[in-house]
Order: sequence, then structure tokens, then C-alpha cells
Amino acid sequence: MKSYSRISEIRSDLEAGTVSCARLVEYYLENIHQNEDLNAFLEVWADEAKTRAAEIDQKIKAGSAGKLAGVVIALKDNLAYKNHKVSNSSKILEGFESLYTATAVQRLLDEDAILIGRTNCDEFAMGASNENSAYGPVKNAIDPTRVPGGSSGGSAVAVAAGMCHIALGSDTGGSIRQPAAFNGIFGLKPTYGRISRWGLLAYASSFDQIGPMAHSLEDIATVTEIMSGKDDQDASMMQLDPLPAWSYKPVSKARFAVMKQAIENPGLDSDVKSKFEELLNKLVNAGHEITYFDFPLLDQMVPVYYVLTTAEASSNLSRYSGMLYGYRSSNATDLESTYVKSRSEGFGPEVKRRIMLGTFVLSSEQYEEYYEKAQKVRRVIQDATVQVLQSADAILIPTTSTPAFKLGEKSKDPVAMYLADLFTVQANLAGNPAISLPLLKNSDSLPIGVQLMTKFGEEERLFDLSRLIESLNS
Repeated sequence: MKSYSRISEIRSDLEAGTVSCARLVEYYLENIHQNEDLNAFLEVWADEAKTRAAEIDQKIKAGSAGKLAGVVIALKDNLAYKNHKVSNSSKILEGFESLYTATAVQRLLDEDAILIGRTNCDEFAMGASNENSAYGPVKNAIDPTRVPGGSSGGSAVAVAAGMCHIALGSDTGGSIRQPAAFNGIFGLKPTYGRISRWGLLAYASSFDQIGPMAHSLEDIATVTEIMSGKDDQDASMMQLDPLPAWSYKPVSKARFAVMKQAIENPGLDSDVKSKFEELLNKLVNAGHEITYFDFPLLDQMVPVYYVLTTAEASSNLSRYSGMLYGYRSSNATDLESTYVKSRSEGFGPEVKRRIMLGTFVLSSEQYEEYYEKAQKVRRVIQDATVQVLQSADAILIPTTSTPAFKLGEKSKDPVAMYLADLFTVQANLAGNPAISLPLLKNSDSLPIGVQLMTKFGEEERLFDLSRLIESLNS
């Protein structure tokens, strides 16, 4: 069976009768089986997917199928799906089943999407390599000796290796865009508050956003449109109407702002720099404007990000106590030991590291010195981002400073791992929408992502500019 890169192609063949939902599900299940060694899935809902495919085939015949009929989707293992397990790839939630379905997931189901399974990720979405899962690392779909990126590495690999058509991830500091870049697919972090976080297991609540990963820009736009819109369950949402269906509006002349500190960074891989500069030249030759801006806050963004996200993680993860649900230590003898042993045994090293750091910066002795200062710097970063975008349509930089690195290469150096988020955290700190486009490759044919960021709430503009760049690079 042919490999589909667009929902529109699937829908056309379904209506023509040349393929069925049942056959699509079988195709993806076969690919999952053939790629088991990549460790992308923690659980596959094979029987359920087959049953739902048969039901949707009947809807297609009756002419009542939704927009996502035949679209097979995988969920990152931090999205709630009623009566299904969700563990955030952590031992502390081993065996736990959700009592409800996340709003974003339900909206996809309402349009007849078929859910095929839950994907591996860094434990509690904390990581940039997907080596922190309690269930083992995920391997890159293009080169299994390399990391897939994190934390949504399983979702990225599932799409890249043809194990599903679309996958959902979450992005706290680059966790959709970085693995998308490493696996050569599209990945979007929407505007903060564009998509409901109800049903997303929290890491850092003022940063987390659900977003899609796919092989085409059209599919990213379609799925984002369906998931967006008001939700009374999430008080942090932008109370706006859903995004309209995207239709490309040609851009005759665009203004792109490039951060000097990013392309002059000593950690920027030489291949990434040269390929990115080639893209800039194409844009200039096509009549578009490139300006370079100073952003001296680049070196402060990762520290600020980790102070604030670990503080929020310390608070959010305090609910996992071994008392109400999830893992409880068999070695506990009283209330205190239940808390201490359950959390010590249930959480992995990286999660414990971030909880301890977050607890430290929230302590009465350190709160003003670290947490308050970080919040003030976050506001400065937000204001500076707004100022740059007042005179540009989008900020354009590489998604990551390097292509996918080798498994184990950075796992023993937390600081080096944290710096893998250097180019992606700005969008989360500011709340702006940002996308990684799979447009470039290095000399070893490894993917290089190109990142675009537009003003707060301007996803449609982001998609238009993405199509512009994509067409120039095709």
C-alpha cells in the first residue's frame, strides 16, 4: 500500500474506494511490528483500532464521516484517554488508567480519527533525547544509533517511520519541534492557550502546549484547527473561537528576522550554519527581506526556563505520593516512608533532579533570588520578542544547533543536554507559536529543522510563511 503524506490524499482514496480505514489500520500495525526495535510505542491498541476502522468505513459509505476519517493517530503517553493507560513513561504511574479523555483528543475522536496507541517519551516530558523513559530509550527513525529528540521522541519516530499518520506531542521547551527536526518531519508548538491542556499530564503548566507532528504542513494546520477553541475546563486558555480552516494566502514579500546570537553561536554545527545561510540567500534572491537583530538574552533563556519549569514541576508532581493512585513502595512502613520511598523508587533520576532543583528555587531562602528574578527576566524576554516582531513577520532560526546526536552522547552531562533546548525555549517563554520545518539536510543526510516563530496568536500567518519557505526550498 502506498504511503500517505496528506490527509487529503487519504480522504480522496477512501471516497474512491481504493483504500479502506481497515486496510490503513492494518498497514500501520504492520509497520509498528516491523519497527518494534525503535521502541516508539509503549502500548498498541490493535483490536480497538480495527473495530473503530470498521465503524468509520460504514460512516464513509453512509456519507456521514468526519474530517479525520481514516486518519490514524498516536498519542504521547501524557495525554489522557478514558479507560486507557497513561503513565508519562514513568514507573510512578505504572498501570494507571485515565478516568476521562483530554479535550484535544476528544475533538479528534469527534472527527472520526482512529487512535492506534500511546508513544514513549522522556519521563514526565523532561528531556531532550528520549533517553529518560522508564521503559528504555527511543531510537531515531533515520539512524537508530542516534537519539530521536525529546521529550516527544516516540511520537516523532512513529510518524517518521510510518507507524501512524499523525502523532500528538507536548511542547514545554521544544519537545515537539526538536524531535520533529531530528526526524525530518513537521512539528508545531501552538500559541500558549490555543489548545486546551485539559487532560495533559502537567510538567510546567505555564509552558506546556499540545501540538501535532506530521509529514505535511496541511495536516499540521488541519489538526491544529480541529483541536483549537474554547474549553471551560482550562482556565488558562485564550478564550477565542477555533482557528478557521487554513487556506494558503500567497505572500509577495515577507520580512524575516534572524537572531545574530543564534547563527554566530559557537555551539552551532557548521553544516547547520551553512545550510541555513543557503536558505537565507534563497529568500533574499526571491525578493524577501532578511534583517539581523541582537538578542543578548539568548544565554539567559535556558537558565530562566529551567528555574521556572522545575519550580512548576516541583508543585505539579507533588500529587504523586503513593497514597491515592500509581506506584506505592512495598518497603513503606508508615505515612512518611510511603511518601519518601514511593517517590524515590517511582521517579527516575532526571525527574528527581528537576523536582529537587524546583523545590530549592521555591524555598523561602531562595525564592526571591531565583524564582522572582526568573519571572522578571521572562517578562523581559516576552517584551523583547514582541519588539522584534513589530518590524518583522517572523523570527527565523535553526530549530536546533546540531542534527540528532548519538545515543548516550550527552546523557551523563545534564548541562549539555539542557543546552539542546537553546533555540526552542524562547517560544515557550514568550508563549508564541513556533514550527519546525524539515527543509534541510547535512552532509550525512541527517535532517536539519528550520524554525519559524510569529506573533502571539498568529498561527495562520505562521502557516502561510512556512508554505512560502517550503515552496522556495522544494
